Amino acid sequence: MTVQTGRDFAITVRRATPADEPFLWRMLYYASHMDKDHGAVPDDVRTHPYLARFVEGWGWPDDLGVIAEDGGGRPVGAAWARILPVADGEHAELAIAVLPECIGKGIGGAMLARLLQEARGIYPCIYLSVRDDNPAIRLYERAGFVVVGEITNRVGSKSYLMRVDLP
Repeated sequence: MTVQTGRDFAITVRRATPADEPFLWRMLYYASHMDKDHGAVPDDVRTHPYLARFVEGWGWPDDLGVIAEDGGGRPVGAAWARILPVADGEHAELAIAVLPECIGKGIGGAMLARLLQEARGIYPCIYLSVRDDNPAIRLYERAGFVVVGEITNRVGSKSYLMRVDLP
């Protein structure tokens, strides 16, 4: 599916495959904001127990993800959901990121719309956590996510837990 995200920028959004796992690791580095941690490098997400579970062994039967590619076929963003264990059982949790140089071009919105469309009938709902100062909160709200709680994130600041029901 090709999407025109701006006057001069078009992307193709396709399903993620097991071959995309290396790119998902890279995107997890940005999705987790680890790129803002002093001295952190992309491979650090692989050794973080909470974060690694978002990507490790990508391609499980209930994994669902999309990759955005620019006109040259270069991956520029990813959005993916995976069933993860939580305190009260398990649920699908979303991770999403766009390469820093591509932020603000509508890529996140296009990926999120495609992922939610494909998730209907697979997951009853999807959760995500987002830092309270992240402007992407507005994107998630437009997509139907609502705040259902607050958590302390891995760096000790406040994040919102958001959920969207998928009829």
